[in-house]
Amino acid sequence: MKHRLLQLGSIALLAAGLASGCANTSDSGQIYSKEQMRQAHVVEFGQVISVKNVLMEGNRNELLTMGGTALGGLAGSNVGKGSGAVAGAIVGAIAGGLAAQSAQQTLNTKPALEITVKLDNGGKMLSIVQEADVPFSQGQRVRVLSGGGTTRVSPL
Repeated sequence: MKHRLLQLGSIALLAAGLASGCANTSDSGQIYSKEQMRQAHVVEFGQVISVKNVLMEGNRNELLTMGGTALGGLAGSNVGKGSGAVAGAIVGAIAGGLAAQSAQQTLNTKPALEITVKLDNGGKMLSIVQEADVPFSQGQRVRVLSGGGTTRVSPL
């Protein structure tokens, strides 16, 4: 029994270590990645036409998925003896991998805004989805920055 508790404790510590070692990327309109630094961005001005609350799907991290698979296999191998342990390891590995993927998507899902902007130059309409860390409202004047493969909305 003590041996099994030690194994489960080790599994929990390994899982926590894997989770804490993952990089968290941001989809905020206020946070720039290192690759976006020192790049020219086109600046346009416009007016918010609509703001819709949406959810941004969480990212999957293959390292965490592999960790969940390994931990599930380890936990499953403790079921039975001989061929039963092998079958338990296989089932545990599959369940652990699927659980890790599902947990990542659920835990990393965050509120976002779909912001529709009518640009001043020619009245072109844009819809940009970004993290809901800055409030926007219909009729608000904004600037739209585009460059380096990204577009973001920021208040004036």
